Amino acid sequence: MSSVNDTHSKSIGYILWIFGFFGIHRFYYGRQISGTVYLFTLGLLGIGWLVDFFLIPLLDRDADFRYSAGPFSYSTTWILLAIPFTGILGVHRFYMGKWVTGIIYLCTGGLFGIGIIYDYWTLNEQLSELNSRMSF
Repeated sequence: MSSVNDTHSKSIGYILWIFGFFGIHRFYYGRQISGTVYLFTLGLLGIGWLVDFFLIPLLDRDADFRYSAGPFSYSTTWILLAIPFTGILGVHRFYMGKWVTGIIYLCTGGLFGIGIIYDYWTLNEQLSELNSRMSF
């Protein structure tokens, strides 16, 4: 059963979990610190990655309550960021209507990769803010 907001998707979470050694599913659910730890430890040497298979429903429910639903899809934006070429080219930023930074990403390879890291850390908050503004 989904929550009222239903901002995130378990299906997308499990797809990103396949690449969980890099912590992408953790970032998707707004767990930046553990996502970074997973990135540098290959999913806690695979053990944390396996445990997360069972934790994804809990992570999904928590993210649904933490972030604001609205016209911008968290799943679509995260997929656009996570696919290497679309993330570096700033397609996720164009999707959010952030044309200036989208063009900057397009011309600089995601600000030479640093912008991509920034987006992994802040994308959920950016979307929540955009969705809150668009709700009024």
